[in-house]
Amino acid sequence: MSADHEMKDIESDKQPLSPPENPSIDIHNLTIADLKKNVTLVEKTALTKEPRFLIRVLRRISANRKKLNHSVLNQIILHYFPPASKEKDLLISYLQKSSDDMEIDNQEKKNDAKNIHIEVEVYLHLLVIIFLIDKAKFEEATSCSSLVIKRLQAFNSRTLFPLGAKCFFYYSRSFELTGRLSEIRGTLLAAQRTATLRHDEEGQATIINLLLRSYLHYNLYEQAYKLAIKSTFPEAASSSQLARYLYYQGRIKAIQLEYTEAYKALVQALRKAPQTSAKGFRLTVSKLLCIVQLLLGELPERSSFRQSGLQIPLRPYLQLTKAVRVGDLNEFHNVVDRFADVFKKDKTYTLIQRLHHNVIKTGLRKINLSYSRIHMADVCAKLHLDSVDDAEFIVAKAIRDGVIEASINHTEGYIQSKETLDVYATQEPQEAFHKRISFCLNIRNEAVKAMRFPPDAHKPNKESEEARKERLKQEQELAKNLAEEDEEEDEDF
Repeated sequence: MSADHEMKDIESDKQPLSPPENPSIDIHNLTIADLKKNVTLVEKTALTKEPRFLIRVLRRISANRKKLNHSVLNQIILHYFPPASKEKDLLISYLQKSSDDMEIDNQEKKNDAKNIHIEVEVYLHLLVIIFLIDKAKFEEATSCSSLVIKRLQAFNSRTLFPLGAKCFFYYSRSFELTGRLSEIRGTLLAAQRTATLRHDEEGQATIINLLLRSYLHYNLYEQAYKLAIKSTFPEAASSSQLARYLYYQGRIKAIQLEYTEAYKALVQALRKAPQTSAKGFRLTVSKLLCIVQLLLGELPERSSFRQSGLQIPLRPYLQLTKAVRVGDLNEFHNVVDRFADVFKKDKTYTLIQRLHHNVIKTGLRKINLSYSRIHMADVCAKLHLDSVDDAEFIVAKAIRDGVIEASINHTEGYIQSKETLDVYATQEPQEAFHKRISFCLNIRNEAVKAMRFPPDAHKPNKESEEARKERLKQEQELAKNLAEEDEEEDEDF
C-alpha cells in the first residue's frame, strides 16, 4: 500500500500546473495599474512643478503604446475625468471599438473625481492620439490632436513643455499621414514663436524640425533654408532632435551644392543617432551620405554598405558606387534606370543626376593615368560621349578645374599627359592632415559639451556624514537620470 501511495504522489507531482483562466484580464489589469502609476507621476509634476517626473512618464510611452486598447483607455478616461466633462465625452467618442479589441468588463464604473489637472488631461489626450494612429484612424487622430493643441495654447506652464513637444510631434504626424501637412504650417510657425518667447527649448527644437520636415516634404528648399538661418536651434535639445536637425541641414546643403557642409552635418547626425536601434533613420542618412560623398569625388567605405540590417536597402547605392568608381557612363545610366523608382522614393534622384559629370571625371582620370598621349576620338569612344567636340570641351574643363594634369594639342587633336609630380610637393598632404585634425577637434568639442558633473563637485571635500549621504543619493539619482535619458534617445527614434 505504501508503494501505491508513493506512485500516486509521483504522478501527481508530474502533472503540469493549470494555466490561468484568462491571461488577457491579467495583462489588462497590469496595463491599467501601469498607466495609473504614470498618471500619479504626472499629478506629482503638477503639484511640485518638477518636470523630471513627467519626463520619466514620457520615456515609458513607447512601452505603453504596445499595450493600449479600447478597454484600457476607456477605463482610464472614465476613472480620471469628472462625470460632467466635455473633454471626456469627446475622447470617448474617438474610441470607436475595433473588431479585434478584447471584451473586458469595466470594474471601476464609479467616478468621484471633481477636477483634473491639465497635465493629466493632456497626457490622456496624447495616449488616445497614439492609439488612433496605431489603429490607422488618421482622420480621428487629426481631430483629437487639433483639440489638444487648442487646449495647450490656452495655458502657459513649464510643466506642460515636455508634453506639448510630444503633442506637437503627433499632431504633425497625424496630418502628414492624411496628406494635409501644409494645412498646419501656420499653427507650427506661431507655436515656434511662442516656444522661443517662453524659452521652451525642447518644444522649440521639436517644432523647428517639424517645420523643416514640412518644407522638405513639399520640396520647398528655399523656405527651409531661410528658416534654418533665421532660427537658432537650442543647444540643450535632446540628441534625437539634434540628429534630426542635422539630417535636415544635410539635405538642404546638398541641394544647394554645399557638399562639404552637407557631409559634415550628415556624419554628425549618424553619430548622434542610436547605434543599435533607429534603423530607419540610419538608413535614410546613410543613403544621402553615400550620394554626397560621391558628389565630393570620394568613394564611401565598403563597411558602410555592410551595416547590420541595412545591406539589402543599400544594395542599389552599392551598385551606383561601383559604376561611379569604374567611370563607365553606360553602366551608370543602366544602374540609374534600373533603380529609378527606388531613388525617386528616397528623394535622391535629383542628386544622382548630378553624378553624370563625376563619372566622366573618373573616366578621364583613368585615361590620364593610363595614356601619355591619346586622341580625342579615342577619348570620345571610351567615355561614350556624343561627339569629339563634346569630348574636347569636357577635357578642357577638367584641365582647368585641376581634375587631370594634361594639355590639349588642338592642331593634331590629342591630349598630352604631364609627368606625375611628387605628391608631397603639393598642398594635398597638408589638406588631408588639416581634415583629420578638424575631425579630432570636433569630437573633442562635442565631448566637452556633453560632460556633466554632480552638484557642488568644485567645493572642498569637507562634509559631514549627513551631507555625504545626501551627496551619494544625488549622484545615484544623476546616474539613473542619465541612463533613462539614453533609453529615451533610443525610443525617440
